[in-house]
Amino acid sequence: MNPVHILAKKGDIAERVIVVGDPGRTELLSTLLVSPKLVNKNRGFLIYTGEYEGTQISIATHGIGGPSSAVVFEELYMLGGRKFIRLGTAGALDPSIDLGDYIIPTGASYNPGGLFYQYSGELSSVSSTPDFFIVNLLVNAFASRGLKYYLGNVFSSDAFYAEDENFVRKWSGRGNIGVEMECATLFFLGKMRGAKVGAVLVVSDNLARGGDWITKEELEGRVISAAKLILSVLSKV
Repeated sequence: MNPVHILAKKGDIAERVIVVGDPGRTELLSTLLVSPKLVNKNRGFLIYTGEYEGTQISIATHGIGGPSSAVVFEELYMLGGRKFIRLGTAGALDPSIDLGDYIIPTGASYNPGGLFYQYSGELSSVSSTPDFFIVNLLVNAFASRGLKYYLGNVFSSDAFYAEDENFVRKWSGRGNIGVEMECATLFFLGKMRGAKVGAVLVVSDNLARGGDWITKEELEGRVISAAKLILSVLSKV
């Protein structure tokens, strides 16, 4: 099958890929690559490919939510992507986690049904966990730089505005320390396709504290710091 949303060709996409939701973030992170080349802009899924420390790496936009990220992941895989790390944001569900801290997910909870049901054909779940080797490299990289991070499960929500007063209690009570929208899909499809996947999330808000948000400037700085470490990790995978 040939991609119909990403209008790149084989050779345009590196084996190692950072995936992000925001096309603006894709443009920002492309500046960290040597000789970045825009290889797709169709549908707003900006993708740049360049080099970092002598290794070819792509930075790709997956949009918002599971269905969008599934389309992009599948098409990147068709085009040769095999190792993926998502760099995104998350809302903390633990009051002790500060804005700007990092979460390195060890798994992702999700609601059954939807795209997961369509892939699996049944309501029984597929374990949605990242590649251990990638997680281990990420932990070592963040620890070596003294960056504050948390290891734990996150909940991948399908609806950004569906929270109610019981949301934090419900999902933190099930062992989740953060909420975001795409990790479960990436980890789930990584299992199905045999790709190595992982994620790093910047805490942009804390729902357990009433929903204060990080500033745009601080978020950008934290994203850049994480991206440099992720690029280094991908060059070693």
